[in-house]
Amino acid sequence: MKSLPKPLLYVLVAIVAAAAGYWTSRGGGGVYLMPRLDSRAAAEGDTNAVAPEAGLQVHALRLPDANGQFHDLKTLKGKIAVVNFWATWCPPCRREIPEFVETYEQFKDQNVAFVGLSLDMPDKVADFRDEYRVNYPLLIAPPEILQLAARLGNPSQALPFTVILDGEGMIREIRLGTLSKAELEGKIRALML
Repeated sequence: MKSLPKPLLYVLVAIVAAAAGYWTSRGGGGVYLMPRLDSRAAAEGDTNAVAPEAGLQVHALRLPDANGQFHDLKTLKGKIAVVNFWATWCPPCRREIPEFVETYEQFKDQNVAFVGLSLDMPDKVADFRDEYRVNYPLLIAPPEILQLAARLGNPSQALPFTVILDGEGMIREIRLGTLSKAELEGKIRALML
């Protein structure tokens, strides 16, 4: 059996990736991941379960921002934390973050923290931060951060991916794909009750 020529294969992969990006950007907004938050099932290898305590792994991170200043994410303890995995080259991420900026501004004095974990170069993140006036920490993460995303409920390791932790560091919400301002506000308010 004859294989496809490499240029044709590249074109096919690009078309599939573009279609997936287009679908995500057009109203579908993303895919809800509805894993059971079940420690025991996750420990037994159930791929449809995520242990809520997996969120504690976020608190163990220490990552630099675009200026090289390190941030210990253990400072998120005691706060509702919105943790967003993103990249400057990700169109849905670029659309989502301005609404995250607005939402953070609204909740920043109510024991709510936001942090962006970027899979990008520091200079690109700094340019993005300045252009979009991002008012919460954007940290530079190594490629291995995608393994953490998988453990937190994103086995496809796709972007954007958002995890919302409660004050104890337990996962309360998981979202693959974009999250609108209204959705994000609702999820935060539900945890404030």
